[in-house]
Amino acid sequence: MMNFNEFVKSPSAIASGHRLCAGCGAAVVGKLVTKALGENIVVANATGCLEVATTIYPYSAWKVPFIHNAFENAAATISGVESAYNSLKKQGKIKKDIKFVAFGGDGGTYDIGLQSLSGALERGHNFIYILYDNEAYMNTGIQRSSSTPFGANTTTSPSGSVIPGKIKNKKPITEIIAAHKIPYVAQASPSHYMDLIKKIEKAKSIEGPAFINIISPCVLGWKYPADKTIEMARLAVESNVWPLYEVIDGEKWILNNEPKNPIPVIDYLKEQGRFKHLFKKENKDMLKKIQDEVNHNFEMLKKKSEFSKDF
Repeated sequence: MMNFNEFVKSPSAIASGHRLCAGCGAAVVGKLVTKALGENIVVANATGCLEVATTIYPYSAWKVPFIHNAFENAAATISGVESAYNSLKKQGKIKKDIKFVAFGGDGGTYDIGLQSLSGALERGHNFIYILYDNEAYMNTGIQRSSSTPFGANTTTSPSGSVIPGKIKNKKPITEIIAAHKIPYVAQASPSHYMDLIKKIEKAKSIEGPAFINIISPCVLGWKYPADKTIEMARLAVESNVWPLYEVIDGEKWILNNEPKNPIPVIDYLKEQGRFKHLFKKENKDMLKKIQDEVNHNFEMLKKKSEFSKDF
C-alpha cells in the first residue's frame, strides 16, 4: 500500500477547472479513487453529476481515456471495452496492463443501471465499479431515488402535510452486489481516506469484478455548508449510518470500523437541511424509527463479520 506522502504526490485523472459544485463529494471521490488507481486506466461514466460537470462540450477535465454513457449502460460499456482490450492484448497489439473503471451515481447504479451492472458482474469482467452515493438524483433536480434515506426531503418526496419526506427505506445496494458473489465488494468514505485508498488498491489487484460504494455528500441536495462535506461523511460513519466493511467472494464479511461510542443518528441528521422537518414535534417518532433501523442494521452486520481495522 502506498504511504500518504506517495498518495499526495500521485496524479489525479481529473483536472482542476471542472464545474462540479464547491464542496461536491463526487469530486472528492473521483480524485481520491483515480489517484489511488494510477494512470493506466480507462473510465466509463454514467450520466450524472460527475459526468455532466466534467465533460461540458467541447471541454473535458479527464486526463485519461473517458467514455460517457447513458444512465443504464456504463457497466455494459466498460465490459465491452475490457473484452476488446483482452482480444487486442492476446493478439499482441497492446502490451501494457490497463484497469477499467466505471463510475455511477444513484441512477446509474441503484435504479436505471442496475440491470447492466448485474449482468456485467455475473459475466465476470475484470473491472472496478465505483458508486458515488449522494442519495438522490441530484443532477436533474434532487428527485428521490431508491438510495434516498427514509425521511429525507426531495422534490419528489417533499415534506409537508401529505408525506413527511421519503417514506421508504434506502435500498441495501452493497448487500445486493455482494449477493452476486464477486471477488471484492466494499463500502468506504472519503473521511476515512486511508481505508478508502487501501480498498481501491485491493480492488485493482484482483482479477474479476470489484464494487466499491462510497458515500458522497451533496451540498445542494443535503443542504449543508460547502466546507462541511468531509464532516458529513465522517458523521455518517461515526453514527453507524454508513459502516465501513468489505465482502470477499460474497461470503467473508469484514467490518473495518466499529466506533467505541457511536454518536446518535440525530447528530448526523440535524446538520442537513433535508431532514430539518423531522425535528418537528409531530415527526419525533420518525427519528426513533431511523435510529432503531441503524442499530438493527449495524448489529446484523456485526453478526456476520469478523473485525479488521485496516486504516
